[in-house]
Amino acid sequence: MNIIDIHSHFFPKTWPNLEAKFGGGDWPWLRHLSSEKNEQGYAKAMLMKGQQEFRPIYSACWDAQVRLEQLDQQGVSHQIISATPILFAYEKPVEQALYCAQIFNDAALELCAQGQNRLFAMAQVPLQDIDAACQEASRAINSGHVGIQIGNHVGDKNMDDEGVLTFLQHCAAENIPVFVHPWDMMAADRTKKYMMGWTVGMPAESQLSIVSMILGGGFDRVSRDLKICFAHGGGSFAFLLGRLENAWLHRDIARGHSQHPPSSYLDRFYLDSAVFDHDALQLLVQKMGVSKLMFGTDYPFPLGEQEMGQLIKTAPYLTEENKQAMLASNAHQFFDLPV
Repeated sequence: MNIIDIHSHFFPKTWPNLEAKFGGGDWPWLRHLSSEKNEQGYAKAMLMKGQQEFRPIYSACWDAQVRLEQLDQQGVSHQIISATPILFAYEKPVEQALYCAQIFNDAALELCAQGQNRLFAMAQVPLQDIDAACQEASRAINSGHVGIQIGNHVGDKNMDDEGVLTFLQHCAAENIPVFVHPWDMMAADRTKKYMMGWTVGMPAESQLSIVSMILGGGFDRVSRDLKICFAHGGGSFAFLLGRLENAWLHRDIARGHSQHPPSSYLDRFYLDSAVFDHDALQLLVQKMGVSKLMFGTDYPFPLGEQEMGQLIKTAPYLTEENKQAMLASNAHQFFDLPV
């Protein structure tokens, strides 16, 4: 069975010292832990943000051979890699964010070049400046990327922001797939314990991004040619769609700028399958349909799917045809992959 993982992350093994180049003390960098190995025997590193430890990672992030070994162990045919949002630099001046986008986009292609035609990359863009974002998106696609990953907001600007919609229309016009990843989560002070920023904040951000596209009129204004996918199964969107629909039907102020009820837009976007629960996946299938779901793991992080593909493979409500569509066929079509 062909399996394509659309949601995985990477870091280069090294990159230029951004603090030395631009100043400021909060730039990401890797502190390699040469004397330490993880439980599988792979080299470890600590991702730093300035002098603060951000998260531990291991060599699958930067070593194509390690990645391929693990894909073989899990029976995954191909994988699409993308930057972790800490690398976005949306809060920085545009020239700094563009520099970061270009070095990390080029590094992603270098990693894929070692991937024996099994790895593909999505690029990042300096989304705080729409002209620069559009130019880098076009450059990246022409260089070999298969799509663009963006964060779900830029500061307090949601997905219905005028500039973001202009960028999405550019992607629609150039047939560039877009993957929306939550980041810089809301209520940071209240969710800083127990990894609630990831378990609560990220799903909430994913739901917010979809709802803002609907109620902000984004889907009404952007071409239907836009190919857009939201991470983490859309967060809590599917479960709370009934609440959203009820509000739209009975309160004028809840309709925003959308021309139709929220359920009318379910054919406008895709979701990945990173929900880790058969009941949740079944709800996504019921709401979105098999054709709008793609396999994603969030590899190689601890909160990703540890047995890659098993959620879909063992779902009793899916036919073999359904499983193949979600595991590979939909992704092949969405990203126009040469495999």
